[in-house]
Amino acid sequence: MVANTESSRITLHEFEAHPSNTDVVVKALIQDGGVVIRNVVSQATLDQIEKDTRPYLEADKPWKGDFFPPETRRVFGLAGKSATFMKEIVANGLYQAVCDALLTSTHYSYYGKTLQESVSKPQLNNTIIFSIGPGAKNQELHRDDMIHHNELRAITAEEYEVGRDTGIGFFVAGKKTTRQNGATRFIPRSHLWATRTEPSEEQAVYAELDPGDGFIMLSSCFHGGSANETQNEERLVYSCFMTKGYLRQEENQYLAVPLSKVREYSVELQCLIGYQVSQPFLGWLDLDDPRKAVVGDAWQDNRGDLY
Repeated sequence: MVANTESSRITLHEFEAHPSNTDVVVKALIQDGGVVIRNVVSQATLDQIEKDTRPYLEADKPWKGDFFPPETRRVFGLAGKSATFMKEIVANGLYQAVCDALLTSTHYSYYGKTLQESVSKPQLNNTIIFSIGPGAKNQELHRDDMIHHNELRAITAEEYEVGRDTGIGFFVAGKKTTRQNGATRFIPRSHLWATRTEPSEEQAVYAELDPGDGFIMLSSCFHGGSANETQNEERLVYSCFMTKGYLRQEENQYLAVPLSKVREYSVELQCLIGYQVSQPFLGWLDLDDPRKAVVGDAWQDNRGDLY
């Protein structure tokens, strides 16, 4: 398959942030690899997240290397720093419904003469806040599924099958993001390319967002933060990725987030963070649900079938 050289002419689909839009968002992601979601969170929510995390941004030091421009500041381990970020962005109903549709894995295997069904639900892959300051240069275009060694062949959208992607990202604008101040560059339909297809800047479009808008993207799409060519504007984006339940998480949630903070979340969020078993047997603790490390024997009040 030849890489699409018309990518820059593609207009990204836009949807409102409501779970009822799950099916159309999934179809748009299969077609184009990324979609804009309007009105994900309110300004009050953005203000609270920034209040929670601005001190960590200010304390961050420049990245040693060339993956992030030195003008970029970041915050990680958001489950331990902002409950609002987790509840309003990570647990966003539309985002989680999309992840459930595209990242849930169902496997069948025999146990003796019995054919058993095992379901592995998505888990949190990483949480990052990006603040790109004036003077930052383009980040190189890259695919985030490289962490999982995801080897892909070239296909058409009609050939796309659930399971091809290992992750889905969600970027929510904390401030207005424009081409001038560093909005994410993204190559539409690059999720359909073979792994070793080389990207070019001419194929990229910019995911420009108003505060509170979001951008959902398959992790097999080429993308990158852009140059901030303004004099005094900050490009502030709140982001997270989900991944398949049986893959290793990019950000080690068990070390990044204190158990005291994990205990403050609902069962659903604890499971998203990674405190759940990927059926049939992956991730147990003493042959029990790993939530026992969080709440002791009380995990049994909300237990599922471990095996």
